[in-house]
Parts: sequence; C-alpha cells; structure tokens
Amino acid sequence: MEPQRILGVTGSPICRSDDRTTREGKSKLSLSDEPVYLDNHATTRVDPRVVSVMLPFFQTVYGNAHSTGHGFGQRAREAVEAARNRIAQSVGAHTSDEIVFTSGATESNNLAIQGIALRPRLKGRHIISVQTEHRALLDPLARCQRNGFEVTLLPPRQHPSRDAGRVDVDQLRETLRDDTVLVSVMWANNEIGVIQPISDIARLCRERGVLFHTDATQALGKANIDFTQIDVDLASFSAHKLHGPKGVGALYVRQSPRRTRLIPLLEGGGQEQGFRSGTLNVPGIVGFGRAVELALDELPTEITRTRSLRDRLYQGIIAADETIALNGPALNDPELRLANNLNLCFGDCQGDAMMLAMPQVAVSSGSACTSVNPEPSHVLQAIGRDVDKARSSLRFGLGRFNDERDIEIAVHAITSALAKLRKLAK
Repeated sequence: MEPQRILGVTGSPICRSDDRTTREGKSKLSLSDEPVYLDNHATTRVDPRVVSVMLPFFQTVYGNAHSTGHGFGQRAREAVEAARNRIAQSVGAHTSDEIVFTSGATESNNLAIQGIALRPRLKGRHIISVQTEHRALLDPLARCQRNGFEVTLLPPRQHPSRDAGRVDVDQLRETLRDDTVLVSVMWANNEIGVIQPISDIARLCRERGVLFHTDATQALGKANIDFTQIDVDLASFSAHKLHGPKGVGALYVRQSPRRTRLIPLLEGGGQEQGFRSGTLNVPGIVGFGRAVELALDELPTEITRTRSLRDRLYQGIIAADETIALNGPALNDPELRLANNLNLCFGDCQGDAMMLAMPQVAVSSGSACTSVNPEPSHVLQAIGRDVDKARSSLRFGLGRFNDERDIEIAVHAITSALAKLRKLAK
C-alpha cells in the first residue's frame, strides 16, 4: 500500500468536578444532579492511595534525586529506584534499567520513533505502523517522512467484522521489507479498545530482525503485559491512564539479552542513562509506581467488574434504540477488546449534540480534541465508518471509581438526550 498520513484524535470531554472519594461514599443525588465521569481513556482520577504516597515528596522529602551528597537527595533517589523496580517487575522487564522515566506517553513515543530514526548507519529507512494509531505516534512518523523515511500505515480490519480494528498479521508479514527498520503497533486502542495481537507481531518482527515498538498506554493496568513472554523492544506508558498523576510516564527499552540503542532527544545532565536528560519528577514517579502496583493487584477483579458495568451500559442504551451500532470489535471476546471500552454510533444524532444534551455525563465524541483540528475520528474512518457515522459516535471509558449507579444515571441521560434530539429534529 502507499504511505499514508492520517490525522484526527478523540474529542474533548465535557467534565464536571466530582468530590467522591470512594465508590461506596457517594451522596444521594437525583439522576439529573450527579455528574458521572465516563472518559477514563482520556485521563483518570488519581487514586487517593496514590496521592498519599506522593505528598511527602512535595513537602518533606523534596530533594533532587541526583543530588545524592545529602540525605534529601538520597531519599529521593531511593524512592525513584523503588518505583522503577516496581514498574519493571509489573511488566516483566529483565532489569529495572529498562525503564526510562519521561513526561508521559507522547514523549515516550517520540523518543522511541525518533530515537531509532536518528541512529546513524541504519540498514534502511522504512517504517510500518497502523492507520488507527494515536496522534502522538502519527505525528513523529510524519516527521520521519519529511526527513526521508518511507512510512507505511496498514489498514485495520473493517466494520462490521467482529475483530474490526485489528491488524492483519499476514498483511504485516507481506509489507515487511529488507529495508524495514521499525514496526510500531498500539497495544490497545484509545477509541475503540481493540487489543492487537502483540505477541504474534513481536514474534514476526524478531524473526525478520526488525525492531518493534508498542504504545501500551491504554493496556498498562488493564491487560496482562509480560515482556519475558513477548519480545518487544520498546513500549510507551503513561501514569494518568491508570489512576496515577499526569505529567509522568516511561519508555521500556529492552537491554537484555540485546541492547536497544536510541539517540536521545534531550541533551543535558545525562539522567536516565543518557536517554532522557532533565530533573526527575520524583513525586510523579513515586505516584506512578504506586498506581501500577494497585492496578496489577486489582487487575483480575477490576476487569470483571468494569466489563460487567460496560455491558450493562451497552444493554441499557440499545434497549432504547436498537438502531444504535457498536463501533470496533465484539464485546464478548476479552482477547479483542478492553473490558472498560465502549464506542457507539448514534446514527442520525451528532456526537457533539449528544454531549451538549447530557452535560451531567462526561464522555468523548469521535471528533478531534482540539479546535484547530475539527476532523472526525480517523480511527472510526479507518475501520470503515463514513464521516457522518464517525461524527455521530461517542466513546465511553469506565474506570475504578465508576459503579452501578453511574451506569443508571448515564443510561437515563443518554436515552433522554437521544429522545430529545430526535424530537427536535422532527
């Protein structure tokens, strides 16, 4: 296929503040008064247990982790390394040195893609990715194109296939060339929740001697990640997608049994083994480590719980109108879709209009998240939805602090908004 540039990301959520501290401690408000947050793919509320471990590093243990000539810096350094070990163990890293802290997944993706592309004496200048990737990956790839690389974006399986959004591994195999230097495929998609066959892709890349990167931002804490079993060279993460703080993430850089070499994007103090210079965000890193620990401890029960809530939300919505269509892969196969993801097409009702008609529920539309790029979702278009259907879609992302009452409120708000808009249209 021809190299292709795809633009577009998910729409901006309408968010209301929420002072609840636990799922059990909700106030008794009416269906019309209580705000419900169902945009957990965009960001998540920081768990109070994460906040509690971060606070000392703002006020009492505030040393620079690289100022180890005194106790303040030493304690900060110890906390950073403890978090690094915790994250490394959670993803099956061979050593803790394989975890490089960054400001988030966008920086991690840029470091992975451009860090490879900038290497001298590459064997080729061909990169393969997928049309449904996040802008944080597509834009660095576009820069590579401007710098002389050839980028092939593979089309995913089309709607209404039960695995819509998945990469065809056979097509990837046919697209690999002798001059292919990197393959990058998102582990789990942020809009339609599709889970890619990462193990098969990693195995294929290893057989062909091609580096493999995955943006695992949406997968960490929601799917089993074990790099002792899956031969990934580079993987991107972000803390704020799993009830951790914003502004901190990591890049997994395989060092054993072979070293993955990167050219750093930031030069300076040589922190993070020279991969990423800059003063470490100690409170954020500590919070990231705790967030990963909690997510892994609660993963089995949380997958079951959020899937039940997600399916209840889906059934409640389509009970009001069976013409509402599912976007993306089937809901009943845990290997195909994240348990907390739902994306629906509301046919003749625009997603933005739906959000305006139900301000008590925070969701995202399929349109771009910034006013400078008002394109409909490139992900939905890539799986075969036309522009009108992409604009008529909403994404729902469930999280740790959602419960059955949230679903009740959301179903009521969504079905009421749908009825109201259709009445106005008539």
